[in-house]
Amino acid sequence: MPVESYPLSVAHLDADAFYVSIELGRRPELRGRPVVVAGSGPRAVVTTASYAARRYGVGSAMPAARARRLCPQAVFLAPDFPTYRAVSSQMMELLRSHVERVEVVGLDEAYLDLDGLHSPRAAMRRIVAQIERAIGLTCSVGIGPNKLVAKVASDAEKPAGFVVLSREQARARFALSPPGLVPGIGPKTAARLAGLGLTTLAAVGSAPEHVLVERFGPNLGRDLGRRARFEHNGEIGAARKVASESRERTFDSDLRDPQELREALVRMANQLCESLIANGRSGRTIGIKVRLDDFTTVTRAHSVPEPTHDADLVSGVALRLLHEYAPPRPVRLLGVRVAGLGSAASPARAAEQPTSATRDGAPARPRGLDDQLALPV
Repeated sequence: MPVESYPLSVAHLDADAFYVSIELGRRPELRGRPVVVAGSGPRAVVTTASYAARRYGVGSAMPAARARRLCPQAVFLAPDFPTYRAVSSQMMELLRSHVERVEVVGLDEAYLDLDGLHSPRAAMRRIVAQIERAIGLTCSVGIGPNKLVAKVASDAEKPAGFVVLSREQARARFALSPPGLVPGIGPKTAARLAGLGLTTLAAVGSAPEHVLVERFGPNLGRDLGRRARFEHNGEIGAARKVASESRERTFDSDLRDPQELREALVRMANQLCESLIANGRSGRTIGIKVRLDDFTTVTRAHSVPEPTHDADLVSGVALRLLHEYAPPRPVRLLGVRVAGLGSAASPARAAEQPTSATRDGAPARPRGLDDQLALPV
């Protein structure tokens, strides 16, 4: 096949071990050692781990306590999300200086529209080299005819991978891979496929359509077959408008004291409103989220007449909602949310990909990839 006889219209760029790489840039003496970025509480989870730590089985979203057992010699560092967001912003600005259409799908990854570039391979190699020189990050790149191929290709040879595939090449290379390799096919969907004896992408891709439709319905069934064959028509576009922003916290130990709960809620409301103001956003719907020690999760919300980012108002509504609910059991997690977001009167420059916060203050994964590539589980 000639070098570029098939269209190379999409690239997916993913910074390798993003949070850890930033920390190693500040602490070069830790290079080569197992390093884990995670909170310190008993319920903290791993944000990311260096490749040296991954060899011991440490992975993202794993409980930090388990990571310590697997790799007791690892260096554990507390996450620094303001710095991570600043570095992400710098990286995305660099991408936009080379490519007109960039779709940000996380602090550390983005899709790039390569249409019109004379040599997509050479252009991406220049971009990767410039990111390493300017920011000190290595990146993995996947290039292909659509977002699905590009995403899977970028994951194929990490770290510092550079994989270029046509759709047919992707089908051949990943034929024996489990269906979960494809973005959007979650564990539950994969388990249902396995129940049909479909345990590889090749098997799913070649399965009679009526078999998939009977098991998963007309939309999901047909989509599963297409994805397994790396067929995807999603366009590269700007990140979706942010509809809400929240702050929530999983406590190190369950809280029983109403005063402690009120104080925690006010702190989170203040942090949330600071972010809304900084990003020029406000909203009318204020809500809370309460998860009890038995994992019962309850949400309550109230809409105010005008969009707001006023901390006193948000705190007041949130506290009233908490008082009205009156948690009947100790509280494991507490959160506050403002929804129906729009631009405030004097907007500040927005962050690259504003998100809600999750456990230990970590930003939740932006919705771009999920909206474009995900399937119901």
